[in-house]
Amino acid sequence: MASFLALFLGLPVALTCAPQKADYVVVSCFPNAIIANVPECPYGWDIDQLSLGGVCYTGIHSPGYYRFIIPDLTPRNHSYCGTQSEYMPGKDAKYIFYNSIVSNDTSLTVRNQPVNYTFTCMYRAAYLVNNAVFSQRVATVYVNNGSLGTFRSQLSMNVFTNSKFLYAKDAPYVIDTSEIGSEVFIGIEAKGLSNRFKVVINNCWATPTPYSTDRKRWSLIINSCPADYTVTIFDNAKDSRSTFKFNSFRFQRLEKVSTVWLHCEVHICDAERLVCQPVSTTARLNHKQKYIKGTWPRTITPKTIYI
Repeated sequence: MASFLALFLGLPVALTCAPQKADYVVVSCFPNAIIANVPECPYGWDIDQLSLGGVCYTGIHSPGYYRFIIPDLTPRNHSYCGTQSEYMPGKDAKYIFYNSIVSNDTSLTVRNQPVNYTFTCMYRAAYLVNNAVFSQRVATVYVNNGSLGTFRSQLSMNVFTNSKFLYAKDAPYVIDTSEIGSEVFIGIEAKGLSNRFKVVINNCWATPTPYSTDRKRWSLIINSCPADYTVTIFDNAKDSRSTFKFNSFRFQRLEKVSTVWLHCEVHICDAERLVCQPVSTTARLNHKQKYIKGTWPRTITPKTIYI
């Protein structure tokens, strides 16, 4: 009886995708999400062999790319699929979020070059929210959209009807001459971010022009404390919205229908990493600037406010 020895070697294995060179990753840093796109089939790896942070196999196949999405930058008490964050203090403080897309094959032999895309998104932590304008005729708030990699577009500043801050006033918001001195309720809110983030109001001031650097200015809040005796801070650094009120006014020796522009420096603070509550300081009233006749006094006696 004849015996046969058969040797099968090098039989081609059908590829599920066509290998592409994988030397880049396209990352979009949105205010409440990060999207990373890698070339389709990098070095021959299929989508179910690539993971986000070595944890989540959540890639989506889009034409020409594999897409990985981090939908929540700061989920409470845990990271999303290995996403890590770091706070960089300084004059221009920043938050940095980083993760990686890695290949993982449990087979005995690996024929493809390993994939390890490490990507980061950097977000500024401090912003100037301005262009809140009110006058005897029109009062409204304008907030410009931010670009990629900034929380700026998530910030909004609105005028509310009362101290409950439930309903924002529609534009145009009219303040007649007879209403100068009436209460103005302001709320600054970060929308779409994790509850870990608190909005901290550092400074607020008013100018007769849209320019925050105008030398003619009236301080309302200095170092998170009232700088004007009509200012009341209701909430600051406690939640994703901070609120305060002040009495309306207009600048003297200007046109009959004056416009007041409100500017606020705010800080986005991660309460799980930092102490967000502002430290109480002493703020002094600026007695050099005077107001027109109305419910506001014509002269203001310098005084110190302790909180």
